[in-house]
Amino acid sequence: MNLRTIEPINISDLDTAAPDTGEPICERVDPRSLFVDPAYQRSVGERGLRQIRRIVEAFDWTKYKPPICAYAEHDGRTVLKVLDGQHTAIAAASHPDIDMIPVMIVEAAEISAQAAAFVGQNTQRVAVTPLQVFFAEVTAGDVDALDVLKTCERAGVTIMRSPPSRSDFKPAETISISAIKALVDKRGIMRARMILEVLAQAKLAPIAADHIKAAEFLMSEPEYCDQFEPEDLTREIQMSGKAAEHEAKVFSVAQKVPVWRALAVQWFRKTRKKRRQAA
Repeated sequence: MNLRTIEPINISDLDTAAPDTGEPICERVDPRSLFVDPAYQRSVGERGLRQIRRIVEAFDWTKYKPPICAYAEHDGRTVLKVLDGQHTAIAAASHPDIDMIPVMIVEAAEISAQAAAFVGQNTQRVAVTPLQVFFAEVTAGDVDALDVLKTCERAGVTIMRSPPSRSDFKPAETISISAIKALVDKRGIMRARMILEVLAQAKLAPIAADHIKAAEFLMSEPEYCDQFEPEDLTREIQMSGKAAEHEAKVFSVAQKVPVWRALAVQWFRKTRKKRRQAA
């Protein structure tokens, strides 16, 4: 794979001006010397504590992103306030082997400017998608991610790196990586492959999260899984097409159940059942 160089985009239609503030500087500081302003930073809750504990337990400088800080006056002295990255700072302060951390210091002396910087740091960024994270895990050789990829390949499912333009999916393509990860984690590689094969052979375009959950339910729950052959479920999914999905949405609203559960009901009703052997 060829590397891409950083190239400027066309900004001839933009009204630009020189930045109002100076370039940030980088310093190494003791994380225990940093402060957080509750005027625009929320307290760390249970979810945040769990995140901090995960960071401490698996601290890795290659995954470290320097907290964004600004100088401010507090009780007659100059201190550094954390504008973004308080969880990272707390994790570093908690780690027994870390005394100093690099931070990036920006110009924001007034609290209003600090709050604006906090908003900018948390809104003016392109979010990393689950698909991007997954393929990065694959490139990094993550065992679980490689298992998911191999399971899909063997089932005939193609994981897209991003949604195609105009949502023009081909049969057996998917972007539902979170649902597939959950399936493999819960059911194991072999069972997950069987479930995904049913959907791939039905030529769904795309294979959505509701499809995966519905097929998993029918092929795993004892009251359903022994009543049909996988190929018969595939045939029904392919024949019913979008009509079953429309009926499932109506059923979901009427019966107050998740759409995937309603879809499983629609598929199961018309799937050919095994003949019961005489006692």
